[in-house]
Amino acid sequence: QVQLVDSGGGSVQAGGFLRLSCAASGVTVNANYMAWFRQAQGKEREGVALISPDGGTKCLANEVKGRFKISRDIAKNTVYLQMNNLKPEDTAMYYCAATTYLDVWNCPPSDQQYNNWGQGTQVTVSS
Repeated sequence: QVQLVDSGGGSVQAGGFLRLSCAASGVTVNANYMAWFRQAQGKEREGVALISPDGGTKCLANEVKGRFKISRDIAKNTVYLQMNNLKPEDTAMYYCAATTYLDVWNCPPSDQQYNNWGQGTQVTVSS
């Protein structure tokens, strides 16, 4: 049974930082494309970051380049999203997602390509 558990969200002031975690079970992070998405209230879900199974290729949405970083710990079977210099517009529910196969490398990732999802973790950034 595949399970992705998202954690690490919280409320911070603008300029602050958070590190989100996605603990995987039933799948291995080095055999899957692992991605982060976010959905702000009243808006569509959007892709934020993506890392390839071998960890050698990464992608960040333009809005977060220079501020966010995606990484993973194979031993812990966990993927991280380090978020620095947070802005109020980063406020959203953040979701981890995984898939074993991508027919097309979309950057930022497209949610239609992912079939396993975490429950989400809320990030709120105040000005």
